[in-house]
Amino acid sequence: MDIWTELARYRENGYVEAKEALGGLPESLWETYSAFANAEGGVILLGVGENPDHSFRILELLDPEELLEEFWAIVRDPEYVSVNLLKEEDVQILREEGKCIIAIFIPEAPPEEKPVHLLRDPWRHSYRRVGEADKRCSREEVEQMLKGRDA
Repeated sequence: MDIWTELARYRENGYVEAKEALGGLPESLWETYSAFANAEGGVILLGVGENPDHSFRILELLDPEELLEEFWAIVRDPEYVSVNLLKEEDVQILREEGKCIIAIFIPEAPPEEKPVHLLRDPWRHSYRRVGEADKRCSREEVEQMLKGRDA
């Protein structure tokens, strides 16, 4: 399978998020991680830009291994991310024709782990996916997820 041809068929939506990541890991990556985990899951593509027609274009990641090292350090840090839902195989460097991107496949969190939040603060740093956007969860949404832990 030619991943670049396949990628050209996709558009950003409720389950796919493209992030250029040319200057390192974007801060918005973590909001998207939380949003996907609190919804039905999704995939974040690093090293991918979005064209005006919403199609994707492959960019050149300078050091994907270094990005992955930084990613794993942060996602495993409970001071920053409430739970690491990922296994090694969920995060992949995809290479073809001298170019590469990083694909991060985020599963939906089990109810007892929700809300997946950032900075040890579920009330201000829990997110949900609304179409192509990551939105901060309302107090009521956080309360509902916390109730789901007890069910």
